[in-house]
Amino acid sequence: MSTTADLMRVIRHEMKAAGLTYADLARELGLAESSIKRLMSRGDMPLSRVDAICRALRLDFADLARRVADEQPLLREMTLEQERAVVADPLLLLGAICVLSQWTLAQITTTYRLTEAQAIQVLAQLDRIGIIELRPLNRYRLMLSKTFRWRPHGPVLQYFREHAVLDYFSGGFEGDAEGVLLVHGSISRALAPAFQARLRRVAQDFAQQHLADQALKPEEREGYTLLLAMRQWEFAAFQHLRR
Repeated sequence: MSTTADLMRVIRHEMKAAGLTYADLARELGLAESSIKRLMSRGDMPLSRVDAICRALRLDFADLARRVADEQPLLREMTLEQERAVVADPLLLLGAICVLSQWTLAQITTTYRLTEAQAIQVLAQLDRIGIIELRPLNRYRLMLSKTFRWRPHGPVLQYFREHAVLDYFSGGFEGDAEGVLLVHGSISRALAPAFQARLRRVAQDFAQQHLADQALKPEEREGYTLLLAMRQWEFAAFQHLRR
């Protein structure tokens, strides 16, 4: 949630970018420089004053509000309540997967049997629970960071364990751009986090390539699902043979 401190920080950033000093702003607003500094430090000013500052910065108030919103920290993990809401409604789960892939409204409605009104309703629900910030013309800002992950023992992963894992691995992985690797080994505990970091980088590379390739024509793209995992594990069938 945006705060007054966030607003003041963005205003100071915009002043610096515009080369506008406190003295310059004071002259624009017809105030003493000391008054400007006091207002900026306290952050206690009416909207009319904020609007005057926007005019001095040649900045629309709506643009300022959007930049304040863009400064908000992104979620690295959904709350338990958010995940429960997502898995409780198949359309909402579909919408969450689509926005994680940065799909547009048009992509959603042309790919799935949803009317535009239904798709907008899904986006509005995702906005209400804090997964996206819905903007004019049905655009949105994803409120999840690039390093986002589902809760390790949360409702979404449990849903996919029950409904998607067998379906995913039932494929042959025989396509030119497909494959499955299962490697077991004993390595240093100190080195294990480094391998986990490499896996995260591969996942980020995949996600960034997805965003970059949205400029391509639909017929030049194909949907792939990358699954990366690493954990301490022994096949259950072997455990009873342990000494």
